[in-house]
Amino acid sequence: MAAAAVLLTWLARHTDVIYADGLRYIAQARRFDAGSWKEVFAKGTDHPAYPAAIALTHLARGGIGPADWQAAGQLASVVAGVLLIVPVYLFALELFGTRAAWLACVLTLLVPLTGHVLADVLSEGTFLLFWMFGCWAGLGFLRAGSTRWLIAAVAFASLAYLVRPEGVLLPASLAATLVLSAVVPALRLPRARSLRAAAILLVGPVLLAGPFLLLKGGIATKPAVARLFGLSGRSAAMAVERERPLDPDQTVAATCLAAARAVSRAIAEGVSPILLPAAVAGIALAARRREHARRNVFLAVVASAWILALLRLHATGGYCTARHAMLLSLILIAFAAAGLLALADRAAASVRERLRRHVPETAILAAALLVVLAVSGRAAIAPVNPGYASYRPAGEWIAANTAADARILDLKGWASFYGCRQGYGFGEIEDALRDPNLRWVVAHDAFLVGPWSYCDIIRGAVAGKACVKSFPETPRRGVAQVHIFDRSIPAVATSGGRELPPVRGRDDTHLTDEALRLRQRLSACVFGNPVPVRVVATRPKSSGYGDLVIPSLGEGEGRGEAERAGTPPR
Repeated sequence: MAAAAVLLTWLARHTDVIYADGLRYIAQARRFDAGSWKEVFAKGTDHPAYPAAIALTHLARGGIGPADWQAAGQLASVVAGVLLIVPVYLFALELFGTRAAWLACVLTLLVPLTGHVLADVLSEGTFLLFWMFGCWAGLGFLRAGSTRWLIAAVAFASLAYLVRPEGVLLPASLAATLVLSAVVPALRLPRARSLRAAAILLVGPVLLAGPFLLLKGGIATKPAVARLFGLSGRSAAMAVERERPLDPDQTVAATCLAAARAVSRAIAEGVSPILLPAAVAGIALAARRREHARRNVFLAVVASAWILALLRLHATGGYCTARHAMLLSLILIAFAAAGLLALADRAAASVRERLRRHVPETAILAAALLVVLAVSGRAAIAPVNPGYASYRPAGEWIAANTAADARILDLKGWASFYGCRQGYGFGEIEDALRDPNLRWVVAHDAFLVGPWSYCDIIRGAVAGKACVKSFPETPRRGVAQVHIFDRSIPAVATSGGRELPPVRGRDDTHLTDEALRLRQRLSACVFGNPVPVRVVATRPKSSGYGDLVIPSLGEGEGRGEAERAGTPPR
């Protein structure tokens, strides 16, 4: 826990710009702070537990500026992240024993994604804290059949549900395991215990989470949840959350294949590719233990259900990130710890048998950990969200150089947040277009050359207008260059012939007609000067636009993940 506190504190202190979803959580926390808690419970996009934690932390810390709210949100996440070590240890202890439990805690901290999520203003840390406690209690019930374990599991699942809607998966998976155990004689619980468990799983969630569910009017209000349950159609072909535009002629098979690839990447990043072989070894080890049969069925139900949910998430919404797979990743890390121990023991035995030398298992395990540290250690302590760090000085410039009542078109929302100004985001684009007093537009380079429909809106808003400031002044690889436009000043008045730096491109032959038209539009809209944008039509059938190579983001980052980082609620 001390190591977790040091790591997460380091990452939090080196975070200039939080993940864009954190702005939404802070906005809801501010409504809590203003006394509008009923509105947050009933109409908030997100479930209320994490915004409430931010509000309480802010109340304890004090302060009124954006930096104070960011610090409050990060502190709430860091505290949850440090406490998360406890259920991770208990979960692995329940399955594999003390050695694997300690190792699981170490591996959890060595996975770069874990620290980056837990040090940011995101709800995953609080959710996973309750989720892992619930999984541990569920394993205890399936081992001992004690009603107390099951009541604890339902209570933790209800708390997890108050953070994120995925919490409903825990009691549902326990119920499915109970049904399967009644069908398979080897898994069967005594009849009396099964009936008590069924009653608890039916009544417990209704009593604990039912009032909130009724107040909310459903399991959740996020569009992604409606798509997941088939209550609404898939997102639009050019929807902001999609990794790439959807081909209207894309087959079901192609959709499933793309979803499978995305989910595989998300799980691999959540566990870390170097630990995947050890996780497979741990799964094989657990499968051979008959005394783990009921618990293995439960974990298989959880994994299968969540993988199917992620596949549908991508198939209907066009996105799936490693954050969405963390629910499953922490479980797999525990299996990786057990697998790594088993592999170390087998390697030590093999050396003794073939070379007739005694090599301690601890030495082999230490060498394996050094390899993991060498591979992922640098990424584990890298700053959070560095690619968009320029939005913070842009916001500070806005605060110092614009009127207090200025409205800003800032799709990402960061400049408006750090500049303490009212901004138009993705959900208010139409309002921005109707506002005759809209003067300021903040956009990074991907918005100026991207293929998405909202990029067209940004390009139209700044066409022929002056770019008064850019952060950084000159493009840097891996960092989005953020531009501030003043729509009250023509470009010729201040730009001095300024244009975007040349784009590193590949061969741009064989462009589709649509891609050529896009290039012609782009060449006339930014800074009032021609912009040398290279459009590479590597997938003309799927989008018609090809791939856009953007100088300060590097190849392949001009869309998809670069844009999806700041998407509105899904």
